[in-house]
Amino acid sequence: MTDEAREELIEEVVNSKPVSDFLAASPDERERPTYFVRPWNDREPWGDSFIDAPLVRSLLAATIEPGYHFCHSALNVAPRGVNRVQFHQDHHHWKHENPVNIAERHRYYIQILYYPNGFKRGDRSLSVIPGSHRVAPTNKATPEALLSGAYDEEAGRKLECVHLELPPGSFVYLNARTFHGVEPKPLDSPQPYRIFTIDIFKEAGPPHRHTQEISQAWMDRADSHRRKMFDREAYTEECWNTEL
Repeated sequence: MTDEAREELIEEVVNSKPVSDFLAASPDERERPTYFVRPWNDREPWGDSFIDAPLVRSLLAATIEPGYHFCHSALNVAPRGVNRVQFHQDHHHWKHENPVNIAERHRYYIQILYYPNGFKRGDRSLSVIPGSHRVAPTNKATPEALLSGAYDEEAGRKLECVHLELPPGSFVYLNARTFHGVEPKPLDSPQPYRIFTIDIFKEAGPPHRHTQEISQAWMDRADSHRRKMFDREAYTEECWNTEL
């Protein structure tokens, strides 16, 4: 992100009333340890611009070709004292406690995670296991097993945990099948909170269970590219549970 985009996005997030109320409350007053909203509908101009910024469009076209849809978005603000998020993957057709749509299993789901205030390693930082998206989704393929060396041949590389450290204004472009986790935010962190926003795009096909409802206001101001991204069916259990 440019410095302007990064600073403006932070302002948009922390000045929104739900987030400002959350940050003003004490840990005991908060209903949840982090502020989390999905879908993130109340996007201001800078947050909205990330949906189809030129670089985003180029990356998605190169990965999925033109046939991709905007699936859903979320916003997370994590203050000091928040616990670790264990290793997991977010492709809901790949390996999940909820029913999966087998026909969708090999389609692309791309997560773009934006970090306007960045993070230091060990301070609510992101860790990933590159190559883990290539391992078949069996119950035995746990994060622990992936890191044991048992799946290196299937992945085509040595599977190791990479602990990221990103400067303010960075983003991560992630295959949703890739296992990743998040470190705690220490109570003595010099950064009072960490922000990340996320947009998820998917290859054309049945909708995801979190498919975001597109408001008429969004459609009214959408150009032809956005209309194509936003034009998809609503989620139903029937479309989700289809199997090969």
